[in-house]
Amino acid sequence: MDISADQMRVALLSLIAFVVSVSVHEFGHAFVADRLGDRIPRMQGRLTLSPLAHIDPIGTILMPLLGALAPGQFPLLAWGKPVQTNPNNYTRALSPRTGHLLVSIAGPIMNLLLALVVSVVFVALGKAGVLSPSLASAMIRYLLALNIALLFFNLIPVPPLDGGAILGVVLPESLQFINQFLRRYGMFVLFALFLTGTVRIFMRPATQLTEAWALALLRLVGVGAGAGA
Repeated sequence: MDISADQMRVALLSLIAFVVSVSVHEFGHAFVADRLGDRIPRMQGRLTLSPLAHIDPIGTILMPLLGALAPGQFPLLAWGKPVQTNPNNYTRALSPRTGHLLVSIAGPIMNLLLALVVSVVFVALGKAGVLSPSLASAMIRYLLALNIALLFFNLIPVPPLDGGAILGVVLPESLQFINQFLRRYGMFVLFALFLTGTVRIFMRPATQLTEAWALALLRLVGVGAGAGA
């Protein structure tokens, strides 16, 4: 595999952005679980934004690098270290199902919040006159687009994604057999979605939102549309 210096630069920038985004995502799960009374994430050192607490060597480092260096040859599958929680430890003010729902949705919400923070910084830099087209492109490509993609991807209703946990909470008892099936075969379903390209259907709204969001930011700060990814 012949790797150019530009490919390596792009791969490293993508990796850094992914590590930051995954760390924020997993911290969201840990933070909400801790606030609800479950001390397991705190005891396991997950109540931190430090990437060292949240990265999985294969899922957070190796797979994203391979996907960035050899697009098309390796599937762009990546993940962080899951946060372990016990709904039975949550406050009795909420049902375990409601608590589990809040913890599950916290990760995607953190990616949305990070996208908003990036947008605020983007506008601030633009208004200060220090946002070059190359920096604008990097912020959109490596942070804004990535976090919107993570938001939508993790909401796909297939375990072990957050959307699978959310589906299990909202399904009525009469339909829990669907959740049980997906919990058993979720990984196979995910691989099938990737191999058949069906995952693009789920991610189409993310692409559309990213394009509209990026265009709005570029217009707001007066940076040329060519700065987009």
